[in-house]
Amino acid sequence: MIIDKCVGCNGLWLDNGEGEQLKDDWMSEFADSGDPNIGKTYDTIRDIKCPRCGETMQHLSDAKQTHLKYEACEQHGMFLDAGEFTDFKYETLLDKFRDLVDSLTRK
Repeated sequence: MIIDKCVGCNGLWLDNGEGEQLKDDWMSEFADSGDPNIGKTYDTIRDIKCPRCGETMQHLSDAKQTHLKYEACEQHGMFLDAGEFTDFKYETLLDKFRDLVDSLTRK
């Protein structure tokens, strides 16, 4: 597997399926070496183009960690800003608590 990394922002491009595969790999969080605080500054950028096809990617939230926002191209993969892959990899107790609260408030 080849992990594509943006030299400008240290974000990671993961082809379809690579995110879940990499999530399970031991020490894969070291691929995410960018500063998460800098990564968060990119959350407001809209109209991010897929590096494979050039189409505008969708802004999505992770199903298990709804605070985690990322961009995705349905056909090609996902882009995670610096620090987001590490968050994506580890679901913390706080994430589970947040999900519980969200589910209770939706009822």
